[in-house]
Amino acid sequence: MTITGRTRLMGIVGDPVAPLRSPTLFNQAFTRLGMDVVFVAFEVPEGELPAAWAGLTRLRNLDGLVMTMPHKEAVLPLLDALGPTAQRTGTVNTIRRRAEGGWEGEMFDGEGFRDGLERAGHAVRGAAILQVGCGAAGRAIAHALARAGAARLVLHDAAPGRATALAQALSAAYPGLSAMEGAPDTSGQDIVVNATPLGLREGDPLPFDASRLRPPQVVADVIPNPEVTPLIAAARAAGCATVTGRAMHEGQARLAAAYLGVVGWEG
Repeated sequence: MTITGRTRLMGIVGDPVAPLRSPTLFNQAFTRLGMDVVFVAFEVPEGELPAAWAGLTRLRNLDGLVMTMPHKEAVLPLLDALGPTAQRTGTVNTIRRRAEGGWEGEMFDGEGFRDGLERAGHAVRGAAILQVGCGAAGRAIAHALARAGAARLVLHDAAPGRATALAQALSAAYPGLSAMEGAPDTSGQDIVVNATPLGLREGDPLPFDASRLRPPQVVADVIPNPEVTPLIAAARAAGCATVTGRAMHEGQARLAAAYLGVVGWEG
């Protein structure tokens, strides 16, 4: 790829950015599709997004951004419009310029996660699911699982009140779903989801006790790098099917790319 004065820019904003796979995925796609676009990573510390945003949005050759930790909620007041999933979840992971001016954002983490599960052959409809982690990505995932027809969703989060608030929101939005806060007990669950950052850094504890995992349970993680987290390794050792964070990441990347106007992502 040759970068010239005509090259358009896209990027991802987060902290840390070193483990991120998005620059590789997007730049490979741009090369394959013959697009004169480059995708770069911007490392912006927590709390400093408004200052960075003032500069980023004044770059006239910047067409879109992907937002990752810790900015998926902090970016909301900086935007001019939100898509329906962003409105429901209060989180954003993809932003584009509006034709009429300003910026709009939408959230694709949840549908990307669901897409990864279903492409791996694991149906969400009718499933009993334990989800640990109800932060920005977790809220999007829970809404996507509810929309896909999950029968029961038990939610757990270390932050007091967060799982309860999400369960109440889901119960109001999806009357056919049994949603509740509960202990991170894997017993009786068809699918077990880690939607926390635990596993991203070496030495992180497991998000829940993995010793009670048994096939045919499916264990899914949101951590894309390392792909085989300690949780995924423990689940495989127990004989369970697994879906790694790479599947979610590639799923949300496909949806984000379409939102950003990248045509032909999957050929």
